[in-house]
Amino acid sequence: MPVYNPPLDDIKFVLNDVLGADKLSKLSGYEDFSLELGEQILEEGGKLCAEVLFPLNQSGDKEGCTLKDGEVTTPKGFKAAYDIFAENGWCGLACDEEHGGMGMPMLINTAMKELICSANMSLGMYMGLSFGAYEAIHKFGSGGLKDLYLPKLAEGAWSGTMCLTEPHCGTDLGLIKTKAIPNDDGSYNITGTKIFISAGEHDLTENIVHLVLAKLPNAPEGARGISLFVVPKFVPNDKGDIGERNAVICSTLEHKMGIKANSTCVMNFDEAKGWLIGEPHKGLRAMFAFMNDARLGVAMQGLGIAEVAYQNGVAYAKERLQMRSLAGVKAPDEPADPIIVHPDVRRMLMLSKSVTEGGRALSYLVGMELDISLKHADEKERQRADDFVALLTPIIKAYLTDMGSEIANLAVQIYGGHGYIWESGVEQYVRDARIAQIYEGTNGIQALDLVGRKMPQNFGRLLRRFFHPVQEFIEQHQGNAELQEFIFPMAKSFMKLQQSTAIIAQKGLKNPDEAGAASVDYLRHFALVAMAFMWCKMVIAAQEKLKSGEGDKAFYEAKIQTAKFFMDRVLPESDARFKMVLAGGDSMMAMDEAAFN
Repeated sequence: MPVYNPPLDDIKFVLNDVLGADKLSKLSGYEDFSLELGEQILEEGGKLCAEVLFPLNQSGDKEGCTLKDGEVTTPKGFKAAYDIFAENGWCGLACDEEHGGMGMPMLINTAMKELICSANMSLGMYMGLSFGAYEAIHKFGSGGLKDLYLPKLAEGAWSGTMCLTEPHCGTDLGLIKTKAIPNDDGSYNITGTKIFISAGEHDLTENIVHLVLAKLPNAPEGARGISLFVVPKFVPNDKGDIGERNAVICSTLEHKMGIKANSTCVMNFDEAKGWLIGEPHKGLRAMFAFMNDARLGVAMQGLGIAEVAYQNGVAYAKERLQMRSLAGVKAPDEPADPIIVHPDVRRMLMLSKSVTEGGRALSYLVGMELDISLKHADEKERQRADDFVALLTPIIKAYLTDMGSEIANLAVQIYGGHGYIWESGVEQYVRDARIAQIYEGTNGIQALDLVGRKMPQNFGRLLRRFFHPVQEFIEQHQGNAELQEFIFPMAKSFMKLQQSTAIIAQKGLKNPDEAGAASVDYLRHFALVAMAFMWCKMVIAAQEKLKSGEGDKAFYEAKIQTAKFFMDRVLPESDARFKMVLAGGDSMMAMDEAAFN
């Protein structure tokens, strides 16, 4: 049976010692927040995840969702677990207090997302999509739409979806065919088909709020002609209670590789009533509010899967007896040594540990910067933080989901044949993790976004939001003898990242395919530097704790040892990625299409 223990000590270390997240209490709207309160909330959230959500993960995978007469039934226990989640206010963790939410920082919400995704990714998706709908309506909806929908979403009585993809178009949303015809009462009739709609139909909430991209009559061609509409499953009446059934129905449930307990639906809209969110033809801008939150959420799915897969790998490696250590007998009272003594098993565990802990620090930093971008009193500081979040979002989405999938596979490898069997639970993590590399923009699209949009934006302003602090950090600490084995590898890789940036910018101006060919390797190189940067910060925090004699000595020593492994065995990948960027796109693009046979 799989295991999961919320990594609260690691989370507290990042919040307290690495990020100093208590500074969030100085932001407008967070005056009542304290780190102690945040930690208490995450402790309770961790219990909920471990005791209520996690026990349903494997059974939910086995049972899946069922569709009958347009209605979807979720697996046994899901409805009761969701009710506990909603009744205790978790759906509104980061929602405004005026709408019935807790008003907690995005940083705390980010940490809670990790816990949920480790415990039960499929069930967590129902809640995560609702917050995305809340954010989009909150930012772009009219006052009437806010009053009607936001309290219900914050309460968890209603849930949300994001309806973008159609049978003929995914990433290229300018090709959508769904139509919106205006009515005299200010509503619109929405007609079209959307596919791959997560949580499109289910029995967890009394109403489902679909955010739908569609085109108005005579809309401009392409993405410039997209508008965003809220289309509820049940049309609310004047009192805000659910009314008549809307003309939107789930026609099919997809049979999938993973996340089987989340309903992935084909949704048909047949002149369904909808209401415009924001301005006509500006729907993609509004939807990006949803998509950016979703991409951060998907990054947390990668991190969450990595954490629980790593935990199970460790548990099995400590108890599974096979052969004797190459260095001599380690368990003389047993017929063989536990496999954790073997170097290759250690390699897999250390890779998983170093990436998971580094990824946590990096993604939490993005969560805190998101708070600053929303709440800081200084407009320049808000802009700086917003730039930082925009730059790092595609990086952590792609890297953490790639590595979440890899670490899940490593857990299966550690288990050996037992990992390939359903009963162990770890093969489910491989299947569940795989989708995170695809949805909310494939990881290749994230790389194109990085080099095609984020790199040149405002003459490189976004890049400077990361490059300048890293350079200042290196200059500040490069003379510290205790840090040299960490600072120097990071500085060397950072220098090559700067060189890659210049090379891609120069070649991309002459031939856009050159930038596209380098994009995935550049993103991976960028992610490794960012992870190394956070590991340096964690080493400093751990060293300070060891010098002060505070806390668990073994915990902080393990941080430093893990950082050494990252610098020695993970960061060197950046050298290969740098060489791949230098290689250019000729060998990738030169072959004639007919030769692919």
